[in-house]
Amino acid sequence: MHRRICLLVLVTGLVGSLTAEPAARMDPASLPRGTPSAPAAVVDAAALRTHLAAVEAELREDILPFWMAHVRDRQRGGFYGQIDNDLTIHENAPRGALLTSRILWTFSAAYRRNRDPACLEMARWAFDDLMTRFWDKEQGGLFWSITADGGLRDTHKEIYGQAFGIYALAEFYRATGNHSALERAAALYRCVEGHARDHVHGGYLERFTRDWAPMAPSRWGAMGNPSMKSQNTHLHIMEAYTNLLRAWPDPELRGELRQLAEIMMNRFLNPANHHLRLYVDADWTPRSDGISYGHDIEFSWLLLETTEVLAEPDLIARAKAAAVQIARATLAEGLDTDGGLMNEADPKGLRDSGKDWWPQAEAAIGFLNAYQVSGDPAFLQASLRSWDFIATHLIDREHGEWFWGVKRDGTVRRGMDKVGLWKCPYHDGRACMELTDRLRAILPAAP
Repeated sequence: MHRRICLLVLVTGLVGSLTAEPAARMDPASLPRGTPSAPAAVVDAAALRTHLAAVEAELREDILPFWMAHVRDRQRGGFYGQIDNDLTIHENAPRGALLTSRILWTFSAAYRRNRDPACLEMARWAFDDLMTRFWDKEQGGLFWSITADGGLRDTHKEIYGQAFGIYALAEFYRATGNHSALERAAALYRCVEGHARDHVHGGYLERFTRDWAPMAPSRWGAMGNPSMKSQNTHLHIMEAYTNLLRAWPDPELRGELRQLAEIMMNRFLNPANHHLRLYVDADWTPRSDGISYGHDIEFSWLLLETTEVLAEPDLIARAKAAAVQIARATLAEGLDTDGGLMNEADPKGLRDSGKDWWPQAEAAIGFLNAYQVSGDPAFLQASLRSWDFIATHLIDREHGEWFWGVKRDGTVRRGMDKVGLWKCPYHDGRACMELTDRLRAILPAAP
């Protein structure tokens, strides 16, 4: 733990060491929101290696050990559904397939990289939980949630939840060669294609009953979607299909993934402002004018990942251009002077100036991706500042893992989960793995 804290302290000074001129010469109060408080960064290999070590240590010494030590329910199987910041366990809290799927993906991806038997054990634990308690043996697909003791609670089929099942099961197969996992991932894919695809307008509908009858949209439903289609569900179907295609090069899957990439670029991405349309009707009529900075920057790098797996040069070129445009808009509008990415806005201005954990994780990846594509050092600096914000405000040095989020003044949001239906190791764990891979790719080229 002492080594991890030292590395985090070191990386806190990284932004200053990477600037061409000391930030103190500029007055942050005189700058508009989103303007970096220092000039563009210059690549420094030694500083990047220090940053890489801090990111690796955060994953290896904090995130992965936290979930292995605190979240498994060894008496009843599976995982606890809710744990507070002070590690208080809510033993009777319900839990969702999303939590288990995201744990399965995280520890499968970690094992594929580090071959640590402890990560494999955790991934197997999650795989057993997903298949034993959430798999609908009668109608196919994954239930949304169960009770703490494993009884059925919410049996409807959220397509967002099916997507994360596909994503996780494909990763477990990639890590272990478990063919049963690949078969289940393909079965979920067929459920999504067979029931959720909109054959009139294209894309995918959101919610279904247990026996796959369409459900009306609802602001008070599991996902809170007020429309028939959302960028969030389509984004993560795209992510899931991308990972499945890595494991299973099926021609039909490839075609559907390509359609998804086009849908995300042509239907959800607004070319006028480089933000995603959050909600649309079945016929693609926009239903909202909100901006989610976290989803924007997450989409910027996931889109490029998808096109690279598809390996079509023209599509890759379009994705690269979009990634840089989105990152530039996010940097200009959403990044606060402290390096944190604010949650939401609309045409009138900020709607939620808080800084939750997952937009910060996505910003660190997305800005680094934009730097890799464009070579613009302002993006590298933004990524480093995102990590600096994480290290300073979000990592829980006392109890481990990351806080849900902080207010704009930097105070921790109280009453939010450390572990819950949505609070999983997916965003922060994935950020550490993505940053590690990308920094290693950058370093050989650094002077």
